[in-house]
Order: sequence, then structure tokens, then C-alpha cells
Amino acid sequence: MKVTEILIEEHRNILKFIDVLNNEVNKLEERKEIDKNFFVKAIEFIRNYADKFHHAKEEDILFKEFIKAAEEGCVHCNPVEQMLFEHNQGRDFVKGMEQGLNENNKNKIIENTKGYCKLLKEHIFKEDNILYPMADEALSQKVQEAVLKKFKLAEKQKKRDKEKALKFVKSLR
Repeated sequence: MKVTEILIEEHRNILKFIDVLNNEVNKLEERKEIDKNFFVKAIEFIRNYADKFHHAKEEDILFKEFIKAAEEGCVHCNPVEQMLFEHNQGRDFVKGMEQGLNENNKNKIIENTKGYCKLLKEHIFKEDNILYPMADEALSQKVQEAVLKKFKLAEKQKKRDKEKALKFVKSLR
């Protein structure tokens, strides 16, 4: 399996979660009560699976190799800076969601959750359809194998977090 296929599979899990999160925030607009338990678990999923597990593999492993390939002239442009910017935007939305929860501020939760969902859908589309195909072309077989080894190590280190997050996503269906 290619490293990008692993990341695309993780994107599928994130998108399933985003659909549920979107539905929950739409329901929140129509009611007064905030389902704090859901949003606490949602933030935990985002931080542990989407960020510490998935984004960490991108930022700490794949993007670093992609940048090297770009510096060697193996790609016509380098979208990594934009992807990192969007990762940070997502983190800011999550902070806003958490602040809204702590303040019991329904509007802040809605605004930040909607922003996060929209950003992630667009971001994942860009990675799946632009960045990852570029990485598949630019990274040599040797580099891809090295990245895959690092991914496996990251998987091993974050196994519990990953399993917990995927169990949560399955429970949402």
C-alpha cells in the first residue's frame, strides 16, 4: 500500500466524522441545548485522530520528504505551506469550539464547527486530488518505502488512540 493510500483511507474516516459533526451542528441551530458530551468527544476525536495521528504523519513525515523533493525540482509547485496553514486554521476552529463549550456559547460552537467542517472538506479534497498525486510522482520508491516504515512506527505508537477514535466514528453511524 502506498503512503498516500493510507492517508486517503484516514481521510475517509475523518469525512464520515465531519458528516456527523455537520448534522449535529445543524441540529444545534434548531435547539437550545448543547450536547456537551458529543462535542467533548468530537473535539477529542479531532485532536487525537485527525491531528495527533493523521496530521502528525503528514507534517512530520510526508511533508518533510515532499519539501525535499520540491527543493530538488521534482515538482512544479509546492502546496505544503498552504496545507500547513490550513492545518493551523483547523486547530484554531477546534480551540473556538472548545471555548464555546466552556463558555456555554452556542453561537461560538456553531460558528467554529461549521468553519471546521467546511475547511476540512475542502482541505481533504486538495490533499487527495492535488498534493498526494504530486507526492506519488515526486517521491522515489526508496523514499516512499522509508516513509512507509515511519508511518508504521507512528501507527504502532498511536495504536490505542487510533482504535479509540475509530470506535467512536463507528458508534456514530
